[in-house]
Amino acid sequence: MLLAITLSALAMTAIVAVRYLLTSGGFALATRAVRPGLYEGLNPQIRKEIGWSMASAAIYGIPAGVVAWGWQELGWTRIYTDVSAYPLWYLPVSLFLYMFAHDTWFYWTHRWMHRPKWFRIAHAVHHASRPPTAWAAMSFHPIEAITGAVVIPVLVFFIPVHVGILGLVLAIMTVMGVTNHMGWEMFPRWLVHSRVGNWLITASHHQRHHDEYRCNYGLYFRFWDRLCNTDRGLAKPS
Repeated sequence: MLLAITLSALAMTAIVAVRYLLTSGGFALATRAVRPGLYEGLNPQIRKEIGWSMASAAIYGIPAGVVAWGWQELGWTRIYTDVSAYPLWYLPVSLFLYMFAHDTWFYWTHRWMHRPKWFRIAHAVHHASRPPTAWAAMSFHPIEAITGAVVIPVLVFFIPVHVGILGLVLAIMTVMGVTNHMGWEMFPRWLVHSRVGNWLITASHHQRHHDEYRCNYGLYFRFWDRLCNTDRGLAKPS
């Protein structure tokens, strides 16, 4: 049993690492094409971002691997594979529930990480990326990585989710994490400034957090930022 759990954890770590390398690498290449020179002179910083991110991949992968083993072998979690197990309308509802719960956890732990003590101990690693690049999405101190790694593995024990929706949650988490840090706005202006866009976090919103530190703490939505008066709007176009 121990061997099977270990192999599952190693496999999940490899998946997280490869997912990071492919996604961040892909958007870094896109940045080179769309904004040539944006990362000029940042190679030493990027190497550090990749190093911290590889450590984070293990911290994310180990609990995910243990939970994946428990789901397959012991029926842990409320992940389901039969799409008819719940009404079809529950599929988008479960997607929103996972994203909102993750966003809530991220907002409050992120604000906590900006307290002086915890910023010095942990979160300063992430903010050492000046400016952040497409490689910075998982550039975390291990303490910060742990706070992010536990969210989804805990949620699957409480909120039913189809395995396909869970995969979509992880894909959105990865893409938004990378694109929010790459230093330019991928999404069209009409979307970013639309009624819907005004409630979503994209690179223009998160870049302002990296510029000013004390604002714009959310991950997907601007709900908590607005409710708590920490929303400072979008960064100026570069």
